[in-house]
Amino acid sequence: MNGCIVAEDLHKTYYLGNEVEVPALRGVSLNVECGEFVAVMGPSGSGKSTFMNLLGCLDTPSHGRLLLNGKEVSSLTPTQLAKVRNREIGFIFQNFNLLPRTSAVENVEIPLLYSRVSTSERYRRAVEALERVGLKERMHNLSNQLSGGEQQRVAIARALINNPSLILADEPTGNLDTHTSNEIMQILKEFNELAGITIILVTHEADIARYAKRKVLFRDGKIVSDQ
Repeated sequence: MNGCIVAEDLHKTYYLGNEVEVPALRGVSLNVECGEFVAVMGPSGSGKSTFMNLLGCLDTPSHGRLLLNGKEVSSLTPTQLAKVRNREIGFIFQNFNLLPRTSAVENVEIPLLYSRVSTSERYRRAVEALERVGLKERMHNLSNQLSGGEQQRVAIARALINNPSLILADEPTGNLDTHTSNEIMQILKEFNELAGITIILVTHEADIARYAKRKVLFRDGKIVSDQ
């Protein structure tokens, strides 16, 4: 199997105490080509969030293999996983996860604080990223002075700052109205189509999932549909 993401027979089991096993993934295999836009759907408890945590190198599987850009990440150490997260993956969350008393440009710079990038270069790249999402004129506003849609644009700019090959978007429109949601999804669609960034989107909303070219449905820790 070749691809940007290759998941082979992924299992993830959590333990409550010493005796109770809670299987979250039960043998998930999936191949995502570079440049695809995939919507991951499913009810609460279906395993989609656990799967996204594995893709984001936030956790490791109990069994199976996971490859990202040809590199096996399923057996890396926490330090190695952190490097992969910082260099190759951009994250977008439902609650934006911005620092409230920090300007938009400073929020975007945050991922570069963990890299050996000069202050001037961090600033230049952050401004450029905000310009890409149409928010350059608001870059000095504190995040709590921005609307929900503007905050999510800042979050997208932050996700793009390290030029990732993969963006993981977890319910990115969950706190936004319909009009703003469509604006945010159009931005993601353009980055997918024009920059070739692979996007994995978790959503409960069918009208948001339609922006993706492929829909994967989880249920009871398994993939039950891949269209």
